[in-house]
Amino acid sequence: MSEHPLDLLQVDREGAIQEAAHRVAGDPALEEADAAGDTRAAMLRKVALGGGAIMGGGLLLGLPTIALGADTRSSRQDIEILNFALTLEYLEAEFYALARQAAFGGATGDFANIAGQHEAEHVDFLKNALGLRAVPKPSFDFGAAVTDPAAFRSAAVTLEDAGVAAYVGQAFRLKRTAFILAVSSILAVEARHSAHARVLEPGRSPSEEAFSQRATMAQVLAVVEATGYITDLNRR
Repeated sequence: MSEHPLDLLQVDREGAIQEAAHRVAGDPALEEADAAGDTRAAMLRKVALGGGAIMGGGLLLGLPTIALGADTRSSRQDIEILNFALTLEYLEAEFYALARQAAFGGATGDFANIAGQHEAEHVDFLKNALGLRAVPKPSFDFGAAVTDPAAFRSAAVTLEDAGVAAYVGQAFRLKRTAFILAVSSILAVEARHSAHARVLEPGRSPSEEAFSQRATMAQVLAVVEATGYITDLNRR
């Protein structure tokens, strides 16, 4: 794998690769009556009253259980974005779960354990938010990337960089404030994973640029497809 595995702005500008996240039709009986989405006050009430909490840097941030709202155009766009994020989180969670089975030692093993726990929690959160609209988990084949420490570290950089670019590219497209809050929180953790993975590789900088790249769904999926890790990507 090359020293700089991601060049997202150069791949698949025309969106030739079909996006993995498709709009999933839901049961209106399972949706909230409020088609307009959260007001700021409603979002704050949900943060105060709902869901679990993440403690980091002295800040207690509540991540509520978020209902999707009625089937509007903006709701469908949010569903599409969250399912795209879920597909990537499935990928990362499975990658780290299998790498943990290899029981890498030292800093590499510590990173696999920490990042793996985070990615599994991201999957759970997104699946809960999407409910019956969540896309199914794909099939994976990571090969040596989950058995060889050097291959694992290189693959981790590729996947984490892709995840960061994906979240930067989609967070601003979300319509509901509560979703933006949750996805921004995940983005911050993915960026830390990316920096951590880079530090594990000799000669790599935690951040090679002052600004993080953003990428479209098609650009990210081009990178993911090139790895061959999702074996049924083209059928999704």
